[in-house]
Amino acid sequence: MRAIDLFCGAGGFSRGAHAAGFDVIAAFDKDPILTSSFKTNFPETKLVLADLSETPGGELFIAAGGEVDLMFGGPPCQGFSSIGRRDKSDPRRTLLGHFFRLVAEAKPRAFVMENVQGLAFADALPELESAIGSLPTDYFLVKPLVLDAADFGAATSRKRMFVVGYDPARCDSIWPDDFELAKSSPATVADAFSGLFNATKLATDDCNDRWKIPPSVTLSDYAAALVAPDGIFTGNQRTRHTAKVSGRFSKLAPGKIDPVGRHPRLTWNGQCPTLRAGTGADMGSYQSVRPIHPEEDRVITVREAARLQGFPDDHLFHPTIWHSFRMIGNSVSPIIAEAVLRVVAEKLEIAEESKKAA
Repeated sequence: MRAIDLFCGAGGFSRGAHAAGFDVIAAFDKDPILTSSFKTNFPETKLVLADLSETPGGELFIAAGGEVDLMFGGPPCQGFSSIGRRDKSDPRRTLLGHFFRLVAEAKPRAFVMENVQGLAFADALPELESAIGSLPTDYFLVKPLVLDAADFGAATSRKRMFVVGYDPARCDSIWPDDFELAKSSPATVADAFSGLFNATKLATDDCNDRWKIPPSVTLSDYAAALVAPDGIFTGNQRTRHTAKVSGRFSKLAPGKIDPVGRHPRLTWNGQCPTLRAGTGADMGSYQSVRPIHPEEDRVITVREAARLQGFPDDHLFHPTIWHSFRMIGNSVSPIIAEAVLRVVAEKLEIAEESKKAA
C-alpha cells in the first residue's frame, strides 16, 4: 500500500509506516537540517523539500506518481504545546489546517495526523475543529485519541493526539477500541539501553562516532529488535561535563530532577519522560533539557535517546548532537507509529479483500 509522509522530519513516522507494511512513496518537509539524513535512511522514498502551506495537493500526486492509500504526518506542534507559549500568532499553527487541506485535495483512502495533546485544550480546539471541517463529508473520523507511546511498548512516556480518518467506501470501519487492542506493556530504560554499555568504539568517520555491539552480548527483547544486523551504530559519544556539573549530577537520585538545569534522572525500571526537541535557529536555537543517565553522571547520548524513542540502531541522525536531539525530540516514536498505522493497514486490506470478493 502506498503512503505519503507530510512534515516528515527525521522519519520516525515513516519508520512506523514501513514496519506496518506501507510503501512510503514520497515525503515532504521544508527543513533541510531535520531531513538531512532522510534519504540515507529511506533511499527508496522521494524526499521533497517544500513549504506545505504553499503546496497544492496536485504536487503530492506528481511526487507519488498517482493516488495513495494513506497520508500521515505530524504538523509542527510548538504553537499548541502545553509547555510552550501557545502563541496564537505563531505561523506554525496554520500548518495544521494545511495538513487537512492536502488530505481534502489528494483524497487518500485514509489519513493519520499526530500532534500534541494541547491541541485538545479550549484555546486550540476550535482550530482543530475548523481544520477538520475542511474535509469532504464522505470521510469518517475516529474521535481524536490521546495515546501514550509507552502503552504501545516504547521506553518513553510520550502522550500525543492522533486524528484518524477514512473513506468508508474504500476502507473498513475503524473504531477507538481497535487501538486499545494494539497496546502492549511498556519497555524500561534498562531494556532500551541494553547492549550499549558493552559496545566498543571503532572509529570516527564523517563526524559520526561508530560503535559495535559484540554478537556475544545478551540483549533485551526490546534492544534485540533495534540492533543493526552487524551490531554497528553511531551517536554514542558521551557529553563531557565540567567537574562541578558532574558532581551535582552525582548527588541526584534516580527519578529526581536536577534543581539547576531541570534535568530528570532516569530510573532503570521506569520510562523516560517525553524527550523535547529544542528549537532551530529561526526560534532562538534553544537546546532541550536532556535526561541524566541512571548511573553515569552525564546526560544521555544521541543513541540512548534514539533507543528510548524506538529508532533502530542503523537509523542515522545529524553529525551534530544538538541537531540530532532536535530530530529525535520532534519525531513520532516509530513504535507507536507502527501500532497505529498497522491498525489502519489491516482495515484497508479488509476493504481490498471485500472488493475482490464482490
